[in-house]
Amino acid sequence: MSRGAQVIVAGAGALGLSCALALADAGCAVTVCDPGGFGRASSVAAGMLAPAFECALEPDMALHADLLFAARDQWAALEARIGLTLDRSGALALGGDVWLADIHAALVRLGVPMTEVGRGTIEALAPDVSPPDPYETAPPAISSALQRGLLVREDWRLESKPALTALRTACEASGVAFQTERVSERSAADALVLAVGYDRGLAELAPELDVLFPIKGQILRYGDVKGGGVCLRSPWGYAVPSSEGLIFGATMELGRSDLEFDAVAFADLIAGSGSLFAHQDSHAYKAERGIRAATPDGLPMVGPSRTPGVILATGARRNGWLLAPLVAQVVTAWVTGRDPGPYAARLDPARFGSGTSA
Repeated sequence: MSRGAQVIVAGAGALGLSCALALADAGCAVTVCDPGGFGRASSVAAGMLAPAFECALEPDMALHADLLFAARDQWAALEARIGLTLDRSGALALGGDVWLADIHAALVRLGVPMTEVGRGTIEALAPDVSPPDPYETAPPAISSALQRGLLVREDWRLESKPALTALRTACEASGVAFQTERVSERSAADALVLAVGYDRGLAELAPELDVLFPIKGQILRYGDVKGGGVCLRSPWGYAVPSSEGLIFGATMELGRSDLEFDAVAFADLIAGSGSLFAHQDSHAYKAERGIRAATPDGLPMVGPSRTPGVILATGARRNGWLLAPLVAQVVTAWVTGRDPGPYAARLDPARFGSGTSA
């Protein structure tokens, strides 16, 4: 294929919109098809661009640290392209001694710079974190966990809903057309990019989708608590300040593709948020759910399907926002006949062979 190709992009989440914009910038005529809907994982996300903590918390992902950091670095260009401002204040790890020691060791292995901070700095960086109260019955492990932490500036973040709006606005300004329909066939376009989430119904278009499995993610959003300062990472969950309120999450419920309210999961989230914010019970929260698509090795499938003319851009698990600009670059290279770059082999959908249904 080449510049000027007619391309349909199925999916208007972080990956779909990023691919559509990059393809339009490369001279392709692009149409995005997405029926919308409640389950889009990109909008139910904290927007963390977090290669450091992703690798520190998931040893398997540490094998791909170079890829994750390269994806983060590509955000500088996309940020300028769509008029978005990233938050580069970093992330602060708060946890018990053993958990914090494990995170410290993992960051050292990765070569990620960090700063050990005490209670005073914690209060300055994250003023809403509740200090231990000697008159309350806070568990000692939680009280001690709020006395020191590890500050990492390598992880950035964005606000997911404004970022989706900025991407769509940039796409429209570049001539991308939008249709509120579900792609169900190959069509006459030169290329079909499947940037969808978990959707068993599309396996007929690309058999590689059979290896995907769903992960249900649930978050709490405290609308009247803005949080403040850096993103917090802890063994009880993450906490991210946003203009819509403090986000606390998230569950990782493997194999679940339903969007039903789960009282047990939300009880666990509320308990976790209470470990960092003692007064959270007095604030109203909104429960949000989304379904992520994941591959067996945690990296997305990006590249040609066995079906001629179909390009995959799916399965990023919880790293869709982080990987979006890198995925868009690789997809655009495949569509326009350029070199897909040094990470294409690790993302190749063919790496799973024929695959089996999860």
